[in-house]
Amino acid sequence: MARVNPIDGEYFKDERAADFTVIGTTVQRSDALGHVTGRTEFFEDRTFPDLAHVKIHRSVHHHALITGVDCSETLRVPGVLRVITHEDVPANWYTVLRLIGIGPDDEPVLAEDRVIYVGEPIVAVVADSEAAAIEGAARVRVTYTELPAVLDVEEAMSPDAPIIKKAGTNYFVYEGHHARRIRFGDVEAGFAQADHVFEWRYSSAPIEHAPTETTGCVVVPQSDGRLLIHTNTQAAFFTLDNTALILDRPFTDLRVKGGTVGGGFGGKVDVMVEPLACIAATLTRRPVKFVYTREEEMQVSSPRAAERIYIKDGVMDDGRIVARKIMLYVDAGAYARHSPYGATKASAHLPGPYTIPNVHADCHCVYTNRTPSSAMRGFGVTIADFAIESQMDRIARALGIDPLQFRLRNAYRDGDMKAHRKVASGTALIEVIQRAAALVGHELPEEYLALSSDLPREA
Repeated sequence: MARVNPIDGEYFKDERAADFTVIGTTVQRSDALGHVTGRTEFFEDRTFPDLAHVKIHRSVHHHALITGVDCSETLRVPGVLRVITHEDVPANWYTVLRLIGIGPDDEPVLAEDRVIYVGEPIVAVVADSEAAAIEGAARVRVTYTELPAVLDVEEAMSPDAPIIKKAGTNYFVYEGHHARRIRFGDVEAGFAQADHVFEWRYSSAPIEHAPTETTGCVVVPQSDGRLLIHTNTQAAFFTLDNTALILDRPFTDLRVKGGTVGGGFGGKVDVMVEPLACIAATLTRRPVKFVYTREEEMQVSSPRAAERIYIKDGVMDDGRIVARKIMLYVDAGAYARHSPYGATKASAHLPGPYTIPNVHADCHCVYTNRTPSSAMRGFGVTIADFAIESQMDRIARALGIDPLQFRLRNAYRDGDMKAHRKVASGTALIEVIQRAAALVGHELPEEYLALSSDLPREA
C-alpha cells in the first residue's frame, strides 16, 4: 500500500501501512463523550450510607517543635467520632519512592514532635458530617516552640543554616555526595580554551497543578475485612502499596479503584489522603471520605519544584560550545516525595541536546521549610530546558549568530557520547530544526541543510 510521507510529500510503500490507523489522523479520546455529556463517574459521585468525613488540623508555622496537642474541645463537637494522631498510624514514616528503592523514609503521615512546613498535618478528625469534621479540626489546640526557618535553597546549603531534616542534612545524599554529579572532560581547561565565557542565572517559582477535581478518596470497609479505595490517584499501585505499608497490612487487604483522575498533571502521584481515610474507615467501620478543599489543594498539595540554575558556558568564536558548567538547586520543600528522582532526571538531561566536550554539573535536591514539591509534567527536565534554551538564545545574540545555526553547530548526533556517558542514538535533533526552519520560512545556508544526525561529526 502506498502512503504519503508527511515530511516531503513523496510516496513510499510499506506492507504494514494498513496497520497504522492512528498516526496522521484525528482520534477521539475514549473518555471524551462521557466528559462532555456529564456521564463520567468521578470518585465524589459515589455515595454511601453512613458516610463519615475526615478533616485535618494543620501547622500554622514553617518550623516548630510541638509541645502539646489538646483535642478535648474537638471531642465535644456534636458528630465528631474520632481524632487520629500519629500514634494511630501503624507505620507513620514513609517516602513514596521507597517502592523503587529510594530512601530514607523521611515524611510522617501525621506530625510527631515537630512540623517543618505551613500546612503540615498534625491531627485528623473523623465526623458524621463534613461541617462537624471542619469544626472539630478547628478546635484542636496545638502549642508550639517556633524554630528558625530556611526558605531559600542556597541558604539551606550554607554551613550555618538550621538543619531541618532528621537525616542531618538539608539536601538529599546521592551515593555519599551532596548532589547528583556529572564530571565529563576538563571543564576548567575548556573555559581556558574558550574565546568567550558567558554565565547567567535562571529561576522558577513553585507551580500548582490546580486540577478541576481536588485530591480525594472514599474508603469503604468490606464484609471480608478488606478496604475498597475509590480514589482519583494517578498512580494506583503506588497508592495501594504505600498505603498498605503505612497501615502495616498485606497488600491483598486493599483494593484500589481509580481511573478517572479529574485533572492531575503529576500532582496526584503522591499518597496523600488514602492512608488516613483507611485508618478512619477501620476505626469507625464506616465508609469515610477525605477530600481536599480548594484552599488545601493550593496550599499543601505538591507543586512543581522551584528551581535555581546557574549556567556557565565557554564558547569559541565559531559558535562551538567547549565547556558548560551547571549548578542546579531543586527546592524539594520539606520532604523528598518525587524530588530526588526529579533531580536525577535533570542531571541525565544535561547539558541538553548538545555535544559539549567538557561538562561539570551539580544537581542538588534541597530541603527547605516550604510545601513539599513533587511531580509535574516533565519535572526535572522542563525548567532545565527553559534555562538551557534561554542560555542558547542569549549566547547566539551576544555572538551575532543565527540561533538555529548556533544550535545546529552544537546539536548532538547519533554516536556522540553524552556527558553522563551514554551513547546518543535516534537523536533527530538536526532534522527537527531543519524542518521547523522550513515550516516558518527561516532560511538556512546550504551547509546547515546538508547536516544529518546520522553523519559523523567533522574532526
